[in-house]
Amino acid sequence: MSVSALFLLDVKGRPLIYRDYRGEVSTKHAEKFIMKINELEDAGKLSPIIHDDGVTYIYLLHVNVYLLAVTRDNVNAASIVVFLHRLVDVFKHYFEELEEESIRDNFVVVYELLDEVMDYGYPQFTEARILSEYIKTDAYRMEVAAVKPPMAVTNAVSWRSEGIRHKKNEVFLDVVESVNLLVGSSGQVVSSEVVGTLKMRTFLSGMPECKLGLNDKVLFEAQGRTNRQKAVEMEDIRFHQCVRLARFENDRTISFIPPDGNFDLMTYRLSQNIKPLVWVECLVEHPSRSRTDYVVKARSQFKERSAATNVEIILPLPQDAIVPQSRCSQGTAVYAPERSAMIWTIKSFPGGKEYLLRVNFNLPSVEAEEEVHGKMPPIKVKFEIPYFTVSGLQVRYLKVIEKSGYQALPWVRYITTAGNYEIRMM
Repeated sequence: MSVSALFLLDVKGRPLIYRDYRGEVSTKHAEKFIMKINELEDAGKLSPIIHDDGVTYIYLLHVNVYLLAVTRDNVNAASIVVFLHRLVDVFKHYFEELEEESIRDNFVVVYELLDEVMDYGYPQFTEARILSEYIKTDAYRMEVAAVKPPMAVTNAVSWRSEGIRHKKNEVFLDVVESVNLLVGSSGQVVSSEVVGTLKMRTFLSGMPECKLGLNDKVLFEAQGRTNRQKAVEMEDIRFHQCVRLARFENDRTISFIPPDGNFDLMTYRLSQNIKPLVWVECLVEHPSRSRTDYVVKARSQFKERSAATNVEIILPLPQDAIVPQSRCSQGTAVYAPERSAMIWTIKSFPGGKEYLLRVNFNLPSVEAEEEVHGKMPPIKVKFEIPYFTVSGLQVRYLKVIEKSGYQALPWVRYITTAGNYEIRMM
C-alpha cells in the first residue's frame, strides 16, 4: 500500500501541515475533501473512507484535527486507518495532547516525524519510544552529533531498543478474562462469551527470548495429551506484533522478544455456554395499591474456594419511584436518583453464598408501575474474581532466555471480570 500525501487539517479543513510523498496530489485535494465531508454529513452518509474522481481520502478526526491520508492507489484502507491511529499515539507521546495548538507549536518536530513514519508513501515504524531515541522534543530537531540510527530501524525488532538494563529482571503476566452475558426474562441464557487478554509487564535486560505455554487444546491433541488435563479451545486469537506467527502456526509455540514495559501479548475469545457466575433474580410484589416491593436474590455460582470482590449490582427502578427504601443481608445498598437505580455493593462475595436485598418504594399508581415495567432496563452486574478463569486457561510455563544467562522472575496472576453482564428482570 502507498499513500500519496498526509494532511493535518483544522476542523474547517484548512491545512496545518502537509507532507507530499509521491508528487501525485496537491493542496486542492484538502479543499475537495472538506467539501465532500460537508456533503456527506448533510446527507447522513458520513464514512471514514471517501472515494472521489480517482482519489481516495482516508481520515481520522481527533479532537479538532483531521489526519487525512490521500492516495490514488487501490490500498488496504483498514491498514491506513490503523496507521493513522498509531500516528495519533506518536503525536500524543511527544505533545501530551494532539490538537491544533500543539501542532502549530511543534511543526518542526511534526515534519520530522512525518518523514520518519513514512517513506515514499510506505509506512515505516510507529513506535514512539524508538522515535524518541533520535528525535528530541526538547531541541525540536534531530541531534547534529553523529547520528546512529537505533537498532530498531534496521532490525526486525522495531518494538524494542538495544541496551536496555534493569537491576531486577522480572516478568508479570496477567490472564484477564471478561465475561459477557445476557440472561432473558425467562431465566435462560440468551448469549454468552468470554473475551480474554494476556497482559504483560516486562522489566528484562538485553534482548531476551520468551516462550509461553498454555493448556491449548489444539496443541494437546497434536501431542496426544487430551486425557491428561483440561484443555481450552480458543477462538479469534490475536497476537502482539512481537510474536513469531510462523512458529505458532507450525507447532503452537508462543515465542517472542517482548517490548519493554506494558503491552497486550494476546487476546482470544470463547463462545462456549457459560454458567452465570453471579446469578440475580428479582421478584416484584405489590403489598398495596401505592407500594411496590422488589425482593432480589444474588447467588454466587462458582467454587467456595474463590470469592468475587467489588461486586456491584445495579437494580433499575421506575423513574417516578418515590423515596425508595432498602435493606440487605450483606453489603450496602444506595439509591442513585440520577441513574434511577439502586446500587447494591458487596465487597467480598464467596462462592456458594446467597444474599438478599429488599427494596420498597411508592409510585403515583400501580398501573403506572405496570406500564413502565415492560420497558425497564436489565439488571447489570460488575465483579472481579481473582485467581480464577472461567475458561480454565492455565499458563503451563513462562521461560526467559537471554545470552547473558541471568535468571528472571516470572509472576502469573489470573483475574475474571464482568464485561457486558446483564440480566433482564423477570
